[in-house]
Amino acid sequence: MTKLDSKIPEGPLSEKWTKHQASIKLVNPANKKKLDIIVVGAGAAGASAAASLAELGYNVKVFVFQDSSRRAHSIASQGGINATKNYKNDSDSDFRLFYDMIKGGDFRAREANVYRAAEISNNIIDQYVAQGVPFAREYSGYLSNRSFGGVQVSRTFYAQGQTGQQCTLAGYQALARQIKAGKAKMYARRDMLDLVTIDGKARGIITRNLVNGEIERHGAHAVVLATGGFGTVYYLSTLAINSNGSAALAAYKKGALMANPSMAQIHPTCVPVLNDYQSKLTLMSESLRNDGRVWVPKEKGDKRPASEIKEEERDYYLERKYPAFGNLVPRDVASRAAKERCDEGYGVGETGLAVYLDFRDAINNQGKETIKAKYGNLFDLYKKVTSIDPYEEPMRIYPASHYTMGGLWVDYNLMTTIPGLYAIGEANFSDHGANRLGASSLMQCSGDGYFILPVTIGDFLADEIRTPKIKTDTPEFEKAEKDVKDKINRLMSVNGKQSPTSFHKRLGLILWTYSGMKRNEEGLKKALAEIKELKEEFWKDVKVAGKADDMNHELEKASRIADFFDLATLIVTDALDRKESCGAHFREEYQTEEGEPKRDDKNFSYVSAWEYKGEDKEPELHKEKLKFEFVTPIQRSYK
Repeated sequence: MTKLDSKIPEGPLSEKWTKHQASIKLVNPANKKKLDIIVVGAGAAGASAAASLAELGYNVKVFVFQDSSRRAHSIASQGGINATKNYKNDSDSDFRLFYDMIKGGDFRAREANVYRAAEISNNIIDQYVAQGVPFAREYSGYLSNRSFGGVQVSRTFYAQGQTGQQCTLAGYQALARQIKAGKAKMYARRDMLDLVTIDGKARGIITRNLVNGEIERHGAHAVVLATGGFGTVYYLSTLAINSNGSAALAAYKKGALMANPSMAQIHPTCVPVLNDYQSKLTLMSESLRNDGRVWVPKEKGDKRPASEIKEEERDYYLERKYPAFGNLVPRDVASRAAKERCDEGYGVGETGLAVYLDFRDAINNQGKETIKAKYGNLFDLYKKVTSIDPYEEPMRIYPASHYTMGGLWVDYNLMTTIPGLYAIGEANFSDHGANRLGASSLMQCSGDGYFILPVTIGDFLADEIRTPKIKTDTPEFEKAEKDVKDKINRLMSVNGKQSPTSFHKRLGLILWTYSGMKRNEEGLKKALAEIKELKEEFWKDVKVAGKADDMNHELEKASRIADFFDLATLIVTDALDRKESCGAHFREEYQTEEGEPKRDDKNFSYVSAWEYKGEDKEPELHKEKLKFEFVTPIQRSYK
C-alpha cells in the first residue's frame, strides 16, 4: 500500500523553504555531468525547468508534441503573473498573497507549498525582467500592476494581454541557449505514451514520433512531467485542442497517485458557444474584469440591444451581491453567478447563455487609447472571433472549462509517489486548492521550473551518481513498448463507424452536464454509468483512419480520448466521494442559504489521492490531511 509523506519541513512558514534548501542533498558539478534528466513538456514550467537544469550541468532531454515549445498552451495565460513587489504601496506582502491563495482555494491546499509559491514570486519577476520580458511600465519606470479576481491589491504584472506568450518565449530562449551549448536536446513532435519504471524508480519514457509513427525508447535517471492540465476532457474548453492528460494518466497507471481530479476550474470570461461545430472555446482574459463591468438586464428575456437598455434597467449582479470585491470575485464565484442569472432567464444573446462584460464606463472615464493600451490585443481577438467591436458594444461572456487544480500528487520536493518522477506546473495537484486565483498559474509554473525543482531534484539524484547510463534494452522498456504497441493496434483494429472526435464530444457533454459548475449525487452516479457505456461503445465502434506507422492525427486523438474515459471516471468518482462544496467543486446538496459553497472541514479537510488498482477496478483513496497552523479556515465571503 502506498504511503503519503508530504515531507513538509518543520518550523515557521517564513523559514521552511530556507531551512529546507540548506539541508537538502547536493550534487557537485562534476557529478551532474553524469546524470540524465527527461523533461516532458516545455511550456512555462517545462522550458524553465529544462533550461535551469541544463544550466546547472545536468544532461537534459526535452520532449514536446508540438514542433516547438513556442506553441505550448502557456502562451494563452494572457492576463498576468502575480508577485508581491508592493509597488502600489497597497500593503501587499508574501503573507497576503499566501492568504489570498489559501482562501481563494477554499482552504484545500497545503500551507507550506502555497507560502513558498508566494515567497519566491518576486524572484520570478526579476528572472523574467532579466530575460527581457516586456512588462508594462509606469512613467516612473516601475513595472505596472493591475488587480485580479479574489484580491484587493494590485500585484499582477502584465505585458498587455500577452503575458503568457512573452514569459513562455523567455523560457524557450533560455532553453534554446542550452540546446545550442549541447547541454539540452529537444525532441519535437514526440508524444509520451508510457512511463518506464525499473526497481520502482522512474527511468524513462516511451514516445511515438508523430511524423513517422516510430515508437521510441528514452532512458534517464529522473523524469519530469510538465505536461499541463486535462481540462480538454470537457471537449469544449479554453485549452488548446491538443492539451491532454495522457502523460499524467500513464504515470497514474504506473503507481503515481492522482490528487483532487474533480477540482476543475470553470473560467467566467469565455466567448460563449457560437455553434454546434466548435472544437474549442476562446478565453478572454480575467484581466478584463479590472475595467469591464458585468451585467444582465433586470427584466427576464430582454433581448433589446445593450445600447437601448438604460442604466436603471441593468443589473450589475456581481457588484450587487459582492460589494467588497465586485467584478473581481474569484473565478468560481463569478462563474456560478453567471450561470445562475442565465438559468433564471436573464441571459443575453440568441441562446440566453451569456452575460455582458461592458467597457462603456471605463472608456468614458479613462479614454479609448488608455483602454487600448491595456487590452488592445484582447479586444482585437474578441472582434475577430465574434465580429463585435467591444469598443462600441459590450462583450458577451459565459463560463467554460479551464484550469485543473487536480493532478499528480507530489510532495514538498515536487516528487510523485514514484521515486524519480516529478510533476511540475499544472501537471501536479499544485498550490491552488479547490480554486485557482487568476495570474497565479504563471507564477506557480515558473516558480516550480526556475527555483524549486532545480533545488529539490538534487535530493534524489545525489544517490544516483553511481548509477550508470540507463539502458533501454531492458525487459521493463520492452514491456512498456509492447503495451504501447498493443494499445495502438487495438485502436486501429476496431474499424468501426464513428470518429474519435464524436466520442470526445459526447463524453464532454456528460461531464459538463453532471460534473461541471454544479454537481449532485444523482447526476454523478448517472455520469459514471453513461461514461462506462460510452467507453464500451468506443472500443466497439471507433474508426481510426490512416496508418499507425505514419503521421496520423486521428490516431493521436483516439489514443488521448481512450485515456479521457479513465480520467473522466476518476473525476466523477472523486466528486462523488467529496460530500461537501469547496471552490470549483460545488455539490448542490451542500450550500449555504445564500447559495454559496458549504465546506465540511471536520470530514473533508484533506487532499484526495487516488491509487490505480487495475483496469475496471475501483481506485483506492488515500487521504493527506491538511493541517492549518498559520491560518484559520473560515467560510469564504467576498461581500
